[in-house]
Amino acid sequence: MSEKSIDVFGVGNALVDIVAFVTDQFIEDQKLQRGAMTLMDTRRQAQVLRALEHHQLELASGGSAANTMVAIAQSGGSGAYCGKVAHDTHGEFYRDDLLGAGVNYEVELAPETGNPTGTCVVLTTPDAERTMCTHLGVSTSLSETDVDAEMLGRGQFTYIEGYLWDAPDPKKACLAAMEASKRNGVKVAFTFSDPFLVDRYIDDFRHMIPEYCDLLFCNADEARRFCESESLDDCAAQLGQLAETVFLTNSEQGCRAIRDGNITQVDGFPVKPTDSTGAGDAFAGGVLYGLTNGMSLVESGRWGNYIASRVVQVTGPRLEGSMVEHRKQVVRST
Repeated sequence: MSEKSIDVFGVGNALVDIVAFVTDQFIEDQKLQRGAMTLMDTRRQAQVLRALEHHQLELASGGSAANTMVAIAQSGGSGAYCGKVAHDTHGEFYRDDLLGAGVNYEVELAPETGNPTGTCVVLTTPDAERTMCTHLGVSTSLSETDVDAEMLGRGQFTYIEGYLWDAPDPKKACLAAMEASKRNGVKVAFTFSDPFLVDRYIDDFRHMIPEYCDLLFCNADEARRFCESESLDDCAAQLGQLAETVFLTNSEQGCRAIRDGNITQVDGFPVKPTDSTGAGDAFAGGVLYGLTNGMSLVESGRWGNYIASRVVQVTGPRLEGSMVEHRKQVVRST
């Protein structure tokens, strides 16, 4: 793939992550479903933010696919991102933060007079469980015309998050990106993103994955829902029939790497978690970096496991600074 000038072209919901540590009582008081992602309107999101006015908040340019693109850049790779933000304070922060992290971001900002930049309030309880309150804002206006086919064609992979399936225009943008990838000889990677998406769109995914996806990411909960089986070995076998390559993660136990139906266990890096936000995103970034930069399947899985193990030890969805020297040490010991 010597003609490819970037590793990955990512497509996702562009959201400013607002991260806070809270008690279990806070989750109960706000009547939130613990450990889940809940979509909220402007009024309800404002209520949650008002309840957090005395908490310390941390902001980051987030959204699942954006976090993955940052992990690729931190690993030493290159990428471009497609996601919609508004010409407002959060939107300006988002663009500057992503560019500062080394990710190419050139999507035109939407007018400030419309919907605001989307936000995701990430509430982390003492056991490191995350509960997310998401106001999609202008991100739901991401359309086919926002997908830069020329930039996409310069990538080795297009990476698409499942969250986009939850609104009509972003879903069309997903499909347009997949079609453009196939036309340009770019491989397609897709992540389920959340168990609730599997529940809602299981039939769509069962048809879409064999048609478009070269690489599938999912965690244990998503795999069990999709395959309707409690056995992860059974899930791995089923998923391996749908896509050429699959990575099925299982927290500190690492992941199952599946290629052409062959299943390999790649051990994880057990650590004491502080905040699980962004672990799956970081894992995908590590794997995508590996697969686009000459690593084997197992090496790529190991690097993904390592980045994820580091992310769960910090507050927020991503690490600070370069991970290149860590990568050299971790992959050398494979």
